[in-house]
Amino acid sequence: MANAQPQPAGLLSNARFVASPNHNARPEGSEVSLLVIHNISLPPGQFGTGAVEQFFCNRLDWQAHPYFQSIEGMEVSAHLLIERSGALIQFVPLHQRAWHAGRSCFEERENCNDFSIGIELEGTDDQPYSDAQYASLVEVTRQLQQRFPGITDARIVGHSDIAPGRKTDPGPAFDWARFRAQLLHAQSQQGVRR
Repeated sequence: MANAQPQPAGLLSNARFVASPNHNARPEGSEVSLLVIHNISLPPGQFGTGAVEQFFCNRLDWQAHPYFQSIEGMEVSAHLLIERSGALIQFVPLHQRAWHAGRSCFEERENCNDFSIGIELEGTDDQPYSDAQYASLVEVTRQLQQRFPGITDARIVGHSDIAPGRKTDPGPAFDWARFRAQLLHAQSQQGVRR
């Protein structure tokens, strides 16, 4: 993946931008200091359908699959989606608040959307993620840490960590040890320790 840097408007140059209406301004004085990793597939367990992009942009045909009726009317988004191929799609500028975490709490601070960036991995809790997804996630995490120094390695969490009992993603299939080792290697190549 190219060594791209975030653009001034809060967009990543190595991401395809698809604007989601499901975002708003962060609270005054709220600094980004948390990275939340999620997973999503629509319909569940199916990849490459385009339905996630449609869902985040409020264009999903609720009648196209029986499962979609259970999420009908929900307005959600994430800043970024990493597809199985490793391709990166951005839905919300980084300085804006995406609607990804829902009811959430980290270190006794509620409403994690206020101070976090949400990355969705196309996947499920119980199916291994692709090599390309790990590579893309490491690269984008490195970029985000450069831009937002508050996102230390200890402040990279799963959705399940900030909404325990309510959410399970990215699930047991996500290899945290692999991700952290690859991130540490990428940081050391840059001479950066976090």
